[in-house]
Amino acid sequence: MLDIKLIRKDPEEVAKKLKSKVPDADITRVLELDVLIREKKTRVEQLKAIRNTASDAIGQMKRKGENTDALMADVAKHSDEIHALDPEITRAEAQFTDLLARLPNLPMDDVKVALDPKENVEVKIWGKKPEFSFSFKNHVELNEKLKLFDFERGAKLAGSGWPIYCGNGARLEWALINYMIDYHVKDGWQQIMPPITVKRDGLFSAGQLPKFENQQYKIAEEEHPLYLIPTAEVALNGMHADEILPEVVLPLRYIAYTPCFRREAGAAGSTERGLIRMHQFNKVEMFSFCTPEQSEAMFKEMVARAEGILEGLELHYRSMLLVTGDMSFASSRTIDVEVWLPGQNRYYEVSSISNCTDYQSRRGQIRYRKKGEKAELVHTLNGSGLATSRLMVAILENNQQPDGSVTIPKALRPYMGGLDRLQ
Repeated sequence: MLDIKLIRKDPEEVAKKLKSKVPDADITRVLELDVLIREKKTRVEQLKAIRNTASDAIGQMKRKGENTDALMADVAKHSDEIHALDPEITRAEAQFTDLLARLPNLPMDDVKVALDPKENVEVKIWGKKPEFSFSFKNHVELNEKLKLFDFERGAKLAGSGWPIYCGNGARLEWALINYMIDYHVKDGWQQIMPPITVKRDGLFSAGQLPKFENQQYKIAEEEHPLYLIPTAEVALNGMHADEILPEVVLPLRYIAYTPCFRREAGAAGSTERGLIRMHQFNKVEMFSFCTPEQSEAMFKEMVARAEGILEGLELHYRSMLLVTGDMSFASSRTIDVEVWLPGQNRYYEVSSISNCTDYQSRRGQIRYRKKGEKAELVHTLNGSGLATSRLMVAILENNQQPDGSVTIPKALRPYMGGLDRLQ
């Protein structure tokens, strides 16, 4: 959530930056409500002060035996006005909070201003696109022989977008997950196994609500409503909600494997076949809590980690600095790491690393304290490290052989019992 003090200080600059992400973003009503709330609260404080002074005077007059009817009538009138203002303030604050929560994070100054993702800036490219001397297949076609996934039976169980992983497909998926967990843990990242459900507050803190309510899977239980997590970012961000962390423990580096659930309601490309876009997928998530001073270095570290995984798997990729209009709601700067998928003849994002500055921590009241100083908001950063479904597609399509078999990357073979080929 944005700092209202920043909006008050420079509304024109804030409005300009917001519109560079969301053209119809408008802070007019937010500022109007901010003024209204402060005026009404000031009036309530004035009335309470007058009432208290009058109450003291009434006590003194009563002790002297003087008539207090007129003064008591004034006190009653002031009390009535206070009681009338209180619900007005409550309603205005609820509307103010809702509107403020619907505003995205501001992009950093060095992020290119554009709405078209085609203007994203390439900051790195690694490896080369594979060259095939034969008519290559996409992963769905390869699966006809390899039988790694069962899309039809998955649809029978839960509908389209919920495949079943079978045999070596399931083994390869677990190999990927374990390879990535080991990659992070060996460098000191702490593994977390969070619940895959969260309360509404957790989604709000991460910036998923109220904006993206229609993208969530909700467990509709009246007494204890929960949501399936769209990413482990939500759970990891919520771990330290309403806490004050000592500065000496920062930065915190967490990784978590979880399944992720997304409705993909209205998503562009939702008709893409196979594993490209699904309602449930597996992901190893990186998440960090740090001081503002540590924030930029942590961002670079997380980008390097996502890239390092792809290099370990010998997969061609590019890293793209997103323009303002292509960044996520909570992000202030984002780099997407995109792997090349021959079957789709395009790059696809397998990791999106975002610096959310203090946007999420303000929502979740996650702070840190330097010794002897006032508590301040932490910065939060997140990034896939990595998501497996498109990574699986990349491995199959880039490593396919003329006979329809697939060579398993060397880094994954120890996790596959030494198996070097799918056939």
